[in-house]
Amino acid sequence: MITLNSLSNTHRPHKKVQRIGRGPGSNRGKTCGRGNKGDKARCGYKQRYGEEGGQKPLYKRLPCRGFSNGRFKSHVHAINLSLINYLYNDGEVVNHQTLKEKGYAPRRLGGGIKILADGELEKRVTIEAHHFSKEAQNKLQKKSIPFKVVSNKKV
Repeated sequence: MITLNSLSNTHRPHKKVQRIGRGPGSNRGKTCGRGNKGDKARCGYKQRYGEEGGQKPLYKRLPCRGFSNGRFKSHVHAINLSLINYLYNDGEVVNHQTLKEKGYAPRRLGGGIKILADGELEKRVTIEAHHFSKEAQNKLQKKSIPFKVVSNKKV
């Protein structure tokens, strides 16, 4: 019968803990590996990273240089065919203006709207977008649904 006291840890080996301050025979007695005097030998010492004892810290010595392209990124608003099928009725036009009216597009589009191919589109709508995925184009062409690529200027 298996009992709790007969179980052993089979997943990782037992790590031997180095006990400090247990006499001269332990190799970590007296000063316990902390050296002789000073702040670092005292209890409660905490090393402050970046502090270099009177010398200017490295992070202050290095120049602040570099360039990030984050300010100039244009975020594309992606919409699936399934969402268009859910939002629109037959004969409607899918574009930034109508998506904004329905509450599914942001006020400003940096990179425009991209139509993705997830889902099926059963309704006859006209789609005007800035980008189309290849699969979405193929699906729209097979069902002969009209779509138009709008110019890619800032909206």
